[in-house]
Amino acid sequence: MYLTKKLSLFGWLLFASLRMYGQATAPIPVKAVIVTMFEIGADTGDRPGEFQYWVERLPLSQTIPFPQGYRNLRYNPEKQVLGICTGMGTARSAASIMALGMDPRFDLSHAYWLVAGIAGIDPQDGSAGSAVWAEWLVDGDLAHEIDPREMPKEWSTGYLPLRRAKPYEQPVQDNDFTVAIHLNPGLANWAFDLTKNIKLADSETLQKMRAVYRDFPEARKPPRVMMGDHIAAMTFWHGKYLNDWANDWVKYWTKGKGNFVTSAMEDTGTGQSLQWLTNAGKADINRYMVLRTASNYTMQPSGVTAAQNLTNGGKEVGERYTAYIPALEAAYQAGSTVVNKLVADWSVYKDKLPGK
Repeated sequence: MYLTKKLSLFGWLLFASLRMYGQATAPIPVKAVIVTMFEIGADTGDRPGEFQYWVERLPLSQTIPFPQGYRNLRYNPEKQVLGICTGMGTARSAASIMALGMDPRFDLSHAYWLVAGIAGIDPQDGSAGSAVWAEWLVDGDLAHEIDPREMPKEWSTGYLPLRRAKPYEQPVQDNDFTVAIHLNPGLANWAFDLTKNIKLADSETLQKMRAVYRDFPEARKPPRVMMGDHIAAMTFWHGKYLNDWANDWVKYWTKGKGNFVTSAMEDTGTGQSLQWLTNAGKADINRYMVLRTASNYTMQPSGVTAAQNLTNGGKEVGERYTAYIPALEAAYQAGSTVVNKLVADWSVYKDKLPGK
């Protein structure tokens, strides 16, 4: 009798636990995803990477395990904002965003996606410490390449578009490579309008960094919020000739509509994943925003070689006066303004995109 009762109790507990386990829990609602690319140490309390200010200040207080991605996720349950650190480079960003988009724990159907990261900036267009909203993303890796020492004399570069026989050959053929991604222009301009009057921090360090760019009027201006297009390439390139290439490459793939301003690595990878997640009904690429903030210049000032500028061989240039921390501050200052606006007016922006 005792054994019968014990087995009966065990069966009831097993049935109850299986029933509870089998019940589908509601997915975690997400209004916005903050996409950062690297962190130096812990999420809080040490030298910050791109993720830390969001975790500490928004804040993103909850940690959510994410073994299929680069780093654990962070979440604010009151604002319903999720933070991800994808890892650096196109491959990691694409893999991490795809893993998040397919994760059944989250409802991302109405989520806005905001890349908030540092970048190099073209001194012909902007200054260190500035924040730049992009409308066009262009991949800088998908190409044919010949060492410039072996290229024909009439070529300006040894970098050729895929399936083209010479640099910048017309007509432009993107085929299925997704070299250029045109972000929602209404959303990008709305984000810019919302933040354009923000006064970004200036400092003696930034002033010294700008001062050596005496032949670049835009590079000498104080930090500001601006619009400008973005090139994503896995190689950290630097110098005048590659800066000219980036300008020509962006102009070519956007058919003259885009203007290269910032350079980093990951955003076309994130964009590619969001395109396919949109096709699967898991996300909406029309809600994708890219904010890059200038931690350095993409080419050297007059009187200094590219190698000196990159390696700090010059006395007044290079990494000595880096805008790394100001760029992190600008990314949070401008980015959080947009995120908080979306959250505050969610009854409007859940179903209606800003800027339309």
